[in-house]
Amino acid sequence: MADSTPKHDEAGDPEVIEPRPYTEFDPDSPESREAMSHVKALLGFVGDDPAREGLIDTPKRVVKAMNEHFWGYRADPKEPLKRTFTEVENYDELVLLQDMEIHSHCEHHMVPFVGKAHVAYIPDGRVVGLSKLARVVEIFSKRLQVQEKLTAQIANTIQEELNPQGVAVIIQARHFCMCYRGVRQSRAWTTTSKLHGVFLEDSAARMELLTLIGSSNFGLD
Repeated sequence: MADSTPKHDEAGDPEVIEPRPYTEFDPDSPESREAMSHVKALLGFVGDDPAREGLIDTPKRVVKAMNEHFWGYRADPKEPLKRTFTEVENYDELVLLQDMEIHSHCEHHMVPFVGKAHVAYIPDGRVVGLSKLARVVEIFSKRLQVQEKLTAQIANTIQEELNPQGVAVIIQARHFCMCYRGVRQSRAWTTTSKLHGVFLEDSAARMELLTLIGSSNFGLD
């Protein structure tokens, strides 16, 4: 049973926690049944027997997992940013939410890439709950992606919805399509960034951002 305990956002007001769309998986729907038939065909394509004991329920498990992996298609990334707050004592300095875990899938090979995201903005009269920034990252991550596009989508959405003085998004990720296939660079990390406003135009603001990220744990294990 879902937790019905009221949650509160950063301003102390009750926050509506909506269930993620992947909870709606229905294995008996025509769409799910068709998807499961394709998974069964793929199992045969790779050379295994879809009818053997260990694989009988695999099509259902795979489709259910994909419903969870890609629930971002059924969510609006702009929605979490609709509610903002203005009673913030005219705060107009850096807000940084860093080291958010990223779990996404490469649109070229449909294998995972994982890492972390750093999201910063400088308000212009309005601030948004911190969990809402994380939700924007999560929604876009739960779609087939390339890291460059994911970075830009997060930054552009925050810039368009909040219209702050500046937005910065930095993502660092390890791509499994490079780790165990192709060039097999298992320790390679990819870093991407997208900057708007003062972070793009003002070197001092950009340096402050990078310094704050670096003072915590910018290095990768």
